[in-house]
Amino acid sequence: MKIDHIGIAVKNLDEANKLYASLLQKKPDKIENVTSENVLVSFFKTETSKIELIQATDKNIGLTKFIQKNGEGIHHIAFKVDNIATEIKRLEKEGFQLVDSVPKIGANNNLVAFLHPKTTNGVLVELCQPINRLKKE
Repeated sequence: MKIDHIGIAVKNLDEANKLYASLLQKKPDKIENVTSENVLVSFFKTETSKIELIQATDKNIGLTKFIQKNGEGIHHIAFKVDNIATEIKRLEKEGFQLVDSVPKIGANNNLVAFLHPKTTNGVLVELCQPINRLKKE
């Protein structure tokens, strides 16, 4: 598995985009409204992965609660997988608690599924597979 991106929870995406544009000396590569997750995201490509800035568009989702409890900051780490369905089965057998036992459509044209932080040393882990790389089982 490779690290696909680091997700950072932010209160205001426009302000965060300005900050990271200054830090990385570039504009976001993509801004997307992920209605299925009630978030607005932007991606900044780095040499080997991406930074995803995430703003909640609904006050009743986990991201809003995360920011209220922890403040802005690193929210999750995402790993790119070749076959998300196979990885979900494997990790479930290994004893990991899943937030999503069935992949869903996420940002950046990916299927995504999350592992609960209770079984990953307090880190929310996202698995992602590009939709254009779906493998037939």
